[in-house]
Amino acid sequence: MSLLGVNIDHVATVRQARATDEPDPVWAAVEAELGGADGITFHLREDRRHIIDRDARLLRQTVAVKLNMEMAIASEIVDIACELAPTQASLVPERREELTTEGGLDVCGHRDRIKEVVSRLHDAGVIVSAFIEPLAEQIDASAAVGFDAIELWTGGYAHAETAAQIEDALAILTRGVQIGRDAGLEVHGGHGLTYRNVALVAAVHGFSEFNIGHSIVSRAMFVGIREAVRSMKQLLERHAPSEVLV
Repeated sequence: MSLLGVNIDHVATVRQARATDEPDPVWAAVEAELGGADGITFHLREDRRHIIDRDARLLRQTVAVKLNMEMAIASEIVDIACELAPTQASLVPERREELTTEGGLDVCGHRDRIKEVVSRLHDAGVIVSAFIEPLAEQIDASAAVGFDAIELWTGGYAHAETAAQIEDALAILTRGVQIGRDAGLEVHGGHGLTYRNVALVAAVHGFSEFNIGHSIVSRAMFVGIREAVRSMKQLLERHAPSEVLV
């Protein structure tokens, strides 16, 4: 069964919409843990549009499960990550105009800089993951520069509309998982996963973790974070592969 990382960024988005002190994403992280989250994910963006430095510090001090910091490769953010030393740092692309992270990090095109960042994070005792599209060249490049894990962008599957598109997207993800595991990488998945579409991805052999945020926070508005997390975990358990991939 794959682990569930809960992304709390959207709780902070609601808070920042009014520039106030609630809802508190740190409180949300506690509630997610009580609901059974295996990890807490947050993205400290350069523009601080949702998670802010105060949140990052308090999360580091209070989260008892895996703490995963999504981050760009900008020098300021790398410095903060090395100081905080979360359990894991996930390197992601970041564009000011985007609503959320779209697509994957171009490891092939920024190999030297990314290798430098990975090395710094390793020196700080941090596990490092690359958020990438499920392309063989990006997976191979991620292994070559020293990543410990990759998180495959599942947006191609989440945005698919026809049965044929869904089948194709699942085939691409399945192949990506296998390439990653063959390269010695732990393989995670995330982006656009919801209670309605997670089943087919959860059934793919080889994923060890899924990071899900918007759908869980959206449901939490009606049932609370604990129950929203619990329901997603139940879906992952129900649709987990029946055979162990070796």
